[in-house]
Amino acid sequence: MTTHQPPAPQAAQPTWQAAAGASYPGYTSPIPVVRTHLGHALASEWTKIRSVRSTMWTLGVFVLLVVGIGLAAGALVAANASEGDLNGENPLSFGFFGLLLGSMCIITLGVLTTASEYGTGMIRTTMVACPSRGRVLAAKAVVFFAVAFVVTLVSSSFVAFAQVGMLSDARDPSGGEWFKATVGVSLYIALLGLLSLVVGSIIRHSAGAITIMIGLLLAPLVIALFMFSESLQDLREALFEYSIPSQLSVFYATSLTDSGPSGWDPLWIILGVTAAAFAGAFALLQKRDV
Repeated sequence: MTTHQPPAPQAAQPTWQAAAGASYPGYTSPIPVVRTHLGHALASEWTKIRSVRSTMWTLGVFVLLVVGIGLAAGALVAANASEGDLNGENPLSFGFFGLLLGSMCIITLGVLTTASEYGTGMIRTTMVACPSRGRVLAAKAVVFFAVAFVVTLVSSSFVAFAQVGMLSDARDPSGGEWFKATVGVSLYIALLGLLSLVVGSIIRHSAGAITIMIGLLLAPLVIALFMFSESLQDLREALFEYSIPSQLSVFYATSLTDSGPSGWDPLWIILGVTAAAFAGAFALLQKRDV
């Protein structure tokens, strides 16, 4: 007669615990655990911005435009000016033309600093490494602003010294004019690039953000040129006065208009606009998916 054997009892399943739990009281991770801070994010963003080719290309073209056009303008004026033509003229003002064109390079680099990561998907890796999104945006802003300011300051200062040497018949600039044409204009260009970085974070598309910023740079002045109606006279003057080229010219004491921003007003305007855009970008960054 066949008898059925009862099934063998199953071994109890082990209860797994984390390595740092009670089962492993003496465990020490071979990987050092460090509390991250803004300095780590700054180091990461500095590594990114100096290791990508777009930084070298855009900054290289920027320096070429600022220095090349600035020196060419000074040499052209010096070669064609008769004795006495430059009396009372500020020799620093001829640096305006190269810096206006070069600002498009800073705008492009600012957009690429943020928007390119969304295009390649690298932003996911960045947010995994640093889950604090506000810290990431702040680190990008600090690193980019420092790079843009230093490069602009060196380029504009070189052009300023060269133009004063070439235009010996012009008057000697005052200390305030030197400061505005070097440090002041460098702060303005760096803030303009920072605004581009913030717009790139909001739009998340390189071509779209660059188009918006180039339009912001050139469109008001171009639109104002075609406003011939008397009813649009006030709007036309406002577009002229508050266009970026007109505000940039204020730093060289050669304002394109007789009214509008003067002194340090353009710097406070761009600072306010950039701060408002930065706040909006920060709020959107917290709400959106990566």
